[in-house]
Amino acid sequence: MNYLNYVNTKMGTDSNIAFSRGNTLPLCQLPFGMCAFAPQTTTEKEHREWFFEPNNDRIDGIRLTHQPSPWIGDYGTFLFAPTGGESYYDREKAIFAPDYINVYFENAGCRFELTPTERGGVFKIELENEDYFVIKSSEGNTNFKLDKENIIIYGTNDHHLKDDAKNFKMYFAISIDSLDIDEAKIGKNEIKIKIKDKKAEGRVGISYISYEMARLTLERECAGKAFDLARKEAQEKWQEALSRISIDSDDEKQLKIFYSCMYRAFLFPHRAYEIDENGQDVHYSPFTGKTHKGKRYTDNGFWDTYRTSYPLFSLIARDELEEMLEGFATDYEEGGYLPRWTSMGEVGCMPSTLIDGVIAEAAVRGVGDKELHRRLLKGMLHHANVLSDKKIYGRNHIDKYLKYGYVPYDFSNESINLSLDFSYGDWCIGVVADLLGEKEIADEYFERSLWYRQLFDKKTGFFRAKNSRGEWREDFDPFVWGYDYTESSAWQNIFGAPHALDDIASMLGGREKAISKIDEILDTPPIFKVGRYGCEIHEMTEMAVQKLGQCAISNQPSFSIPFLYSYYGDMEKSDKVIRKIADECFTPDSYPGDEDNGSMSAWYIFATIGKYPICPGKKEYAETTPLVKGYKINGQNQ
Repeated sequence: MNYLNYVNTKMGTDSNIAFSRGNTLPLCQLPFGMCAFAPQTTTEKEHREWFFEPNNDRIDGIRLTHQPSPWIGDYGTFLFAPTGGESYYDREKAIFAPDYINVYFENAGCRFELTPTERGGVFKIELENEDYFVIKSSEGNTNFKLDKENIIIYGTNDHHLKDDAKNFKMYFAISIDSLDIDEAKIGKNEIKIKIKDKKAEGRVGISYISYEMARLTLERECAGKAFDLARKEAQEKWQEALSRISIDSDDEKQLKIFYSCMYRAFLFPHRAYEIDENGQDVHYSPFTGKTHKGKRYTDNGFWDTYRTSYPLFSLIARDELEEMLEGFATDYEEGGYLPRWTSMGEVGCMPSTLIDGVIAEAAVRGVGDKELHRRLLKGMLHHANVLSDKKIYGRNHIDKYLKYGYVPYDFSNESINLSLDFSYGDWCIGVVADLLGEKEIADEYFERSLWYRQLFDKKTGFFRAKNSRGEWREDFDPFVWGYDYTESSAWQNIFGAPHALDDIASMLGGREKAISKIDEILDTPPIFKVGRYGCEIHEMTEMAVQKLGQCAISNQPSFSIPFLYSYYGDMEKSDKVIRKIADECFTPDSYPGDEDNGSMSAWYIFATIGKYPICPGKKEYAETTPLVKGYKINGQNQ
């Protein structure tokens, strides 16, 4: 079976700042590769992170990108482009696949093809009207220099947006067959190159360390490698990754959605380590601005991905997950805190330290050895107790949490989600400590993990915020977004402590009452009040459009709600809601909301196979009826 035939890399790309159908890019890269390539169709400055519009006929060029989300932005980027500036292309004839890009720039008379390697790519240029081609800046400062003796173009790009990254530069090395090096013209933020005979194959390698490492990458991954061979290798790597779950289905639509989701699940996080001349793993550290030994991964937000992406990796990408964990431990040791939301350096754009769930899930699934788990546990204990002087690191207001047993709303917005996430994170610490035989630590943090109880209001059946005097916030309205909740209202957070689902049911009055509460979530009209946000944000709009009541399946806090029926004993109700979501909220072109680094794709994958990680860190799934006749994981029938 050719799984690549079912992948639509443009799924989710028809989005904008006001409404998301995925907020994705049609990325051409290898699984977890260090960089990707995508078409750039707009340079609108106000919304420059939305640089691909699938319905736009104009095109600037093909962009080397690392962008994990338009809300985060790009770094280390440049553009392959024909001369003459703005061009246009036939959208129906262009090919944007995981392993291949093929675009014809109509008015420039230029065809550009590309296939990815681990840290770069191999490309072809064919010109009709001119002899020249351009490599230029798409963001930030891009500088070029020529090595005429070896016929190599070197460059750097220093662009990065919201992260904390010392001395950051992306270095690149480009070799092009048939390049007339003496005719190359370096201008501000671009180089114009002459192609002999108007046809050429080229290769690019990148590094975050040096020109020399970029050239070493170029030589190791691309030197002498013909385009067709590079593409064959890329196809083979994608086929292997996509085949890790094979489903038995005759439904063409279902196959397209499923394998498009499988593709997107393997995009992030990005490898950010390199291999030096001695074969050693090395990486640039954004915390020190220097080169260190070891592996590193970046471009991932754990608030989004801990729920589904990493539990999926523990099933089908265990070797890669172990590498990721090594990199996360390295981030703690070099930067002082485990990563929270990284895009090269730490961004910290979402609250809490939900990497705790990633670590606990990996530990109970046996990914990584005890030495690695001990390194990670140190990082977990640190952010559970030590407040950073930079709010992008660690647990915000952890000092207040330790003093009051919750984060009071008079000190912080999002106090409910901070408090619930901290209690879950403490439970995760207990899980890892228990597996390592650290009984005193485990007991302490299991006890701390119960602090969420102070915020559950049995009278209303919601988690509610308290101030530092222990008083409930007045004028409580469960339809108000923001203030005490992250991208949500009280409705989406009723079951917001995943380690405590049995206790929450008890506080609601038992399992039957919990099931009735889920009914209430799904039956209550999708009313929202903008609250602290001051305007309608896209997550509110998407919740209303999906028509699932207060179950905002368009955003991560609601991901578990359809599976909770099964967890509490009513699989039939789960099956009905999940089938409705899969059939009506996902299409081969769109998601119900922000796809977020593979997290929504992983949700669909779990829904399809009838397993859901209801609480990462517990070795159990909420079981539902698979949406397919059968499936295999890593070649084994399930």
